[in-house]
This record gives sequence, structure tokens and C-alpha cells, in this order.
Amino acid sequence: MISKNRLTPSGWAIIVLSVSALALGGCGRKGPLDLPPTANAAPGAAPSDTESERAAQPSVFNPTYGSDAAPAATRGNKRPFVLDPLLGN
Repeated sequence: MISKNRLTPSGWAIIVLSVSALALGGCGRKGPLDLPPTANAAPGAAPSDTESERAAQPSVFNPTYGSDAAPAATRGNKRPFVLDPLLGN
């Protein structure tokens, strides 16, 4: 009896291309979007804005906002985890 469940070379190619597309999909730069080369400065930004004033404004794109604030909750007790012996903690 011959099994028909074997992958053909085209099947392997689809699998390899899918895995490589998923792996490369995670590559990239973390940060705001780049402006096009022909774009001027943002029309809404006032020239008197300083870096400290911009850092103090809450925004989805401002990862440093609130970094100087105290934590909202206290640290709890450390609970054991299965992989703790492997991590040396």
C-alpha cells in the first residue's frame, strides 16, 4: 500500500516560504514612523516646544511618559515557577 500523505517539493517550498515570511515579519525597527523625504516639519508643532515639554505630554508614541512616576502597585511576593531552577533564580 502506497501512502499519499507525502509532501511534494512544491509543498515543502510553501512550508519553507511561510516559515521564512513569519520569521522575517518580526524584523524591524521600534519607533515612530519615518517622514517621507519631501515632508517638511510638522505643521502643528510650535517652534517654541522644548524637548522637556514634549516629554511631559502623554501620548501613545511617548514611551518615556510617566517613567519617573512611582509604580501604581506594590511588588507582590515572588511565586515559584517551574523553570526557576533552569534560570538560576
